Amino acid sequence: MGRYFNLAEMCQSDTARARGIDNTPPPAVKVKLETLVLRLLDPVREAWGKPLRVTSGFRSPVLNKAVGGVPDSQHVQGEAADITAGSPERNRKLFELVRKRFEFDQLIDENGYEWLHLSYRAGRNRNEVLHL
Repeated sequence: MGRYFNLAEMCQSDTARARGIDNTPPPAVKVKLETLVLRLLDPVREAWGKPLRVTSGFRSPVLNKAVGGVPDSQHVQGEAADITAGSPERNRKLFELVRKRFEFDQLIDENGYEWLHLSYRAGRNRNEVLHL
C-alpha cells in the first residue's frame, strides 16, 4: 500500500478480533485507504522521521458501532486514521507539523493529544483543525 503503512495495520482492530467482526474493507474503501496512506500518512511519517502507530484505521459499520463511532465516521469510508507518536508531548509536536505542512480534511487532537485523528478526502479537503 505505502512505504510505511500497509493494509493489515490500517484494518487491525482488537475489538474486531475479540468480537469476531469481519473488518475487511470493500474494494472502493481500499482505494480510499490507499489514497489516505499515499497522500497523507506516508508523507507525514517521512517528515516526522520516526515510526507512527495507527490505533484505529478502517472500521466496518459493525465495528464502528461496536466502538461507539458516529455513523458517518470517515473511518467507515476509509478516509481516516487515528495515530500516535507515542506520547501526548510527541503527539502535540506531530499535530503542529501536520497543521503547518500538510493538506488534510480533518486534524483532531483527541483527549489532550492522547492520539490524533487525521483524515483525507481526495480533491475536497477542508483543512479543519479541532481539539476534542
